[in-house]
Amino acid sequence: MGPHNIGYDTLEAMLFESDKVMFEIYRETEYTGKYRVVYFTELQDHNKETEINHALAGEHFFDGFIKNFRKDEAKGIIDSLLQRLNNGETVGADEVERALGDHMA
Repeated sequence: MGPHNIGYDTLEAMLFESDKVMFEIYRETEYTGKYRVVYFTELQDHNKETEINHALAGEHFFDGFIKNFRKDEAKGIIDSLLQRLNNGETVGADEVERALGDHMA
């Protein structure tokens, strides 16, 4: 029992927190003009190229990393921000960062 003895739950949380998901929020300019999000690090081989091309063709709005730990919560926040943007509300990048708070990696 030394100073490096940490519980399994703590270790698991630390391991999950060290993983992160890269994402970008962009406005689609080719089709609908809607704001969308792409989670780059979660793309599969079958949709990777298409999704990346859509993001590259769009107008960049915000990008960053969210922690893998509790990422579903962060994705819910991003979805609600997208809804607000797509309803015509003005949302700044600083507000996105503030809304994501501790979820940002």
